[in-house]
Amino acid sequence: MASQPLVSHHQALLALMVLAVLASKTFATVFIVGGDQGWRARVDYAVWAEGKVFRVGDKLVFKYPKCFHNVVKVNEYQFQKCSAPRGVKALATGNDVVELKTVGRNFYICSVGRNCADGCQKLVIDVKPHHGTAGH
Repeated sequence: MASQPLVSHHQALLALMVLAVLASKTFATVFIVGGDQGWRARVDYAVWAEGKVFRVGDKLVFKYPKCFHNVVKVNEYQFQKCSAPRGVKALATGNDVVELKTVGRNFYICSVGRNCADGCQKLVIDVKPHHGTAGH
């Protein structure tokens, strides 16, 4: 007497699809901004970001001495001018984690003193769709 399979072909395929979707949501990349140098003035963050692929769901970790730096997400104009918007709450723990939530260009500066303007403490990245998003 032939035994019946425990799951059908369709059930197995559905289970694999569900696992693939779940796996794509759990494998975010964590980037330490600036690598070993961290988030500080006089680091070329364009060079640091070069060749990296940033995706929605990934995380940026800004590590720095909290009395000397902070992190502010800004728009492109504010980035070019090294100007934080009025009333914005800067991240200032010294170990700030930012989850990337939007596709497109994301801009970050340090608004302490002239760190951005004189020390080029600013970062722009291009965020791609999540791994599980169609069309990536």
